[in-house]
Amino acid sequence: MGAGSEIVFLQSTLHSYFGDLVNMPIKKLSISHHGAVRGVTGSCHELHLDSENSVLIDCGLFQGAETSPHGSLFEQLIIDFPISTVQALIVSHCHIDHVGRIPYLLAAGFKGAIYCSEPTAELLPLVLKDAIKIGFTKDRVLVEKFLALIQTRIIALPYRQWQEIPLQNTRQVLKIKLKPAGHILGSAYIECAYNKQRIIFSGDLGASYTPLLPAPKAPYKADILVLESTYGDKNHQNRQHRKHQLKQIIEKCFINKGVILIPAFSIGRTQELLYELEDIIHHSRQAKVAKTKNWGDLEIIVDSPLANEFTEVYKKLRPFWDKEAKSKLMSGRHPLSFEQLTTINSHQDHLNAIDYLKRSARPCIVLAASGMCSGGRIVNYLKALIEDKRTDILFVGYQATGTPGQVIQKYADKHGYVELDGQRYNINAGVYTLSGYSAHADQASLLRFIKRIHKKPQEIRLVHGDKSAKLQLKLAIEKLFPDSNVLIPDS
Repeated sequence: MGAGSEIVFLQSTLHSYFGDLVNMPIKKLSISHHGAVRGVTGSCHELHLDSENSVLIDCGLFQGAETSPHGSLFEQLIIDFPISTVQALIVSHCHIDHVGRIPYLLAAGFKGAIYCSEPTAELLPLVLKDAIKIGFTKDRVLVEKFLALIQTRIIALPYRQWQEIPLQNTRQVLKIKLKPAGHILGSAYIECAYNKQRIIFSGDLGASYTPLLPAPKAPYKADILVLESTYGDKNHQNRQHRKHQLKQIIEKCFINKGVILIPAFSIGRTQELLYELEDIIHHSRQAKVAKTKNWGDLEIIVDSPLANEFTEVYKKLRPFWDKEAKSKLMSGRHPLSFEQLTTINSHQDHLNAIDYLKRSARPCIVLAASGMCSGGRIVNYLKALIEDKRTDILFVGYQATGTPGQVIQKYADKHGYVELDGQRYNINAGVYTLSGYSAHADQASLLRFIKRIHKKPQEIRLVHGDKSAKLQLKLAIEKLFPDSNVLIPDS
């Protein structure tokens, strides 16, 4: 069987699981939201151009208690909207809540191209390889065929350059441009130009001064702005303050002489934390982190094969780092690969590390996925160590409703418990949250993004946020920009 026929076989195999879908006619430009309307996960937005043409922006997985607009558990995975007019998928970045349903999109019969930034083109196959193993099949041959199919579909675009998207049976032209979003490496917000209109999809905008990444710059013009609102009701601490807090919490935790567990997303958050920890160690090498340990002696463990793969790609993509990170490289420092860092890849080494730490409670920092404690190796660490009072858990990112991470946050001071793999564990560990390390823009940054758009949007659609975050951001936008119509869509 040749390569082409194998891909056809893969598509037919996937298709047999999920069937086909038929589109409904669309007569004028409009937007449908197939995710990230009931919370912060499942991002998927469809820009309808006419009755025969549309494009998708992201196709993400729902996580925690959040569900698809139609609600059922099964529909959290499948593509539960018609796709016959979808000509292309445009990916803002490769977090799982933005790309995790791509395998199911292919299963539903999508045959178009996948457009993304150059760094995302490097990272996306790694993310989807992991997603397909977890959610669809562990069959190595089928996984490799799927990745081969994905590689044929990906079109990597340079930042800040217009790209025309082929459409069917129309003289109209759709052009897109990707601009840095400052969220994770390769992240972009998407500028669409069609029939004299500019439609902006923010994807996830980064917080100010995110390590390694240049801050996003607003577009000149927007007629419609689809804007994330994860922290639409909050403002973060500045970077120096949050780094100081990180250092203080670690020093406080080590008084217990136990392990500090940091649940961290494999891509983005892990690399940012390594960058910040290297900087703290560099400037505090001889200072005491505990009575018997200096910062220079502190061991940091990254126990995640996927995170370690991503870190290697991050190092490869140094040309996309910001000026500060590049200057550290020029001075001989290695922000993502330093002396105190230990990486664990094999499953046996993972089990050995847990067993050793459970017996010895040796003071060290462990970073492991998933960031919301809903799967991955962090769960095994929690099961082994969460009932030990010497353990500390440090959350540095958003915890979606219904995830174990959110439960641990909520009940840590109430003598509560968390259920992991069907078993209850008492939360005896110390629990801390550093919201300032979010990779998402806060309310002030979101408002600043709108303010810097020279020709303001007539319509702003708020997505990717909890209800209270969207409502508070809506009020703030209406106060500052009364000429913009602010909507909170539910579909």
